[in-house]
Amino acid sequence: MSIPIKSEIEPEISCSNCKACCCRLEVMIISDTSVPEEHISRDAWGGETMLRLADGWCSALDRETFMCSIYENRTWICREFEMGSYECLEVHNFR
Repeated sequence: MSIPIKSEIEPEISCSNCKACCCRLEVMIISDTSVPEEHISRDAWGGETMLRLADGWCSALDRETFMCSIYENRTWICREFEMGSYECLEVHNFR
């Protein structure tokens, strides 16, 4: 009897099955990435985050494709939050 390796136990994450869970997180804008103004929320102290709409999803998320509509101009945090990374798997509750 063989013991399954970890990759056989955990489901694969890909653009086709992602469900954009990370697009419900609060994302701080901490560097200039040319995020369009209509997707920026500013607090009373000038802090910037990605705008989330009343449904809790990021305003830049295309609701039909579940893909980022400003992918080339996404925030540094979004760039670092790689698909399948530890953080990604934590959001998906796969760890």
